[in-house]
Amino acid sequence: MLRRSLVAIATVAIVSLAAVGCASSAPPPAPTERAAVVVPTVDYSDDAIKSHLATKVLEVGTQRVAFLLSTEKALVKAPQSRIVVTRQQDASPGVEVAAGYNEWPYGVRGSYSAPIDFPEAGEYLLTVSPIGGEIEGEAHIPVTVLADTPVPSLGDTAPSSATKTLGDGLELADVTTAYQPDAGLYEVSVSDAVGSGKPSVIVFATPAFCTSPTCGPQVDTVAELRAEHPEVANYIHVELYDNPAEIQGDLSQAELVPAADEWGFTQIPGWTNESWVFVLDADGVIRQRFEGFATLSELEAALMEVVGS
Repeated sequence: MLRRSLVAIATVAIVSLAAVGCASSAPPPAPTERAAVVVPTVDYSDDAIKSHLATKVLEVGTQRVAFLLSTEKALVKAPQSRIVVTRQQDASPGVEVAAGYNEWPYGVRGSYSAPIDFPEAGEYLLTVSPIGGEIEGEAHIPVTVLADTPVPSLGDTAPSSATKTLGDGLELADVTTAYQPDAGLYEVSVSDAVGSGKPSVIVFATPAFCTSPTCGPQVDTVAELRAEHPEVANYIHVELYDNPAEIQGDLSQAELVPAADEWGFTQIPGWTNESWVFVLDADGVIRQRFEGFATLSELEAALMEVVGS
């Protein structure tokens, strides 16, 4: 099951990297004008290393930031990257953060991630340098940090969405578009999980109709986490479309599930149907969230931190 979905990553991802590099080479948005503040202009098109920011929804506070790096000829897979975080609104010195490399299954592709603290809203610049690999250089990643976002934040109690389960008398085809679904991901609703007194791992994704090749593998990875730690948490896949059995490849007939509104995804500018994963503690409080693909090791570390606490 996992291999079939992950091969899609191998074939689609490498083709898309050229486009990624072009898209990420554009200059960042101009910072908000402030008196007596001069922000130097950086020619991002000359970067030897191109970047693709996987975490687009950023807000004030500490959160996981994930990104991919590549050159014109290869993916960057150095074991670590150094990040210098600077604010584009002023000339304050940058803060250094180390980002670890998370290899995706089969070693085809991988992403860097690190917890970064953004003390205030505004425009930031992440200057990234790979460490320990054969490729040297820098990538410049402009990010916008908001005062608040529509998606539930770390420390928030998860919305008690009444999501579908097999216990409602439904078939797997009624609750997921996954090719070979794990029935264990459709036994508990989100509302029941939030009040269960047990940690939960919830993935929102549409494996068959995702706009990138990662949604199916993300659901499979949550299923793999369930297989590794079956009793310690509730594991839930919420299919983003309410009528998967009726779509049959035609998204004009698709209807989003109510949870897509309740969790704020539909309020994200430009959002289509990319995946999100949330790790909840026993009180239903969100302790970690992953936008885009998260590896098994990342999910396992987040879950074990919740279980250990």
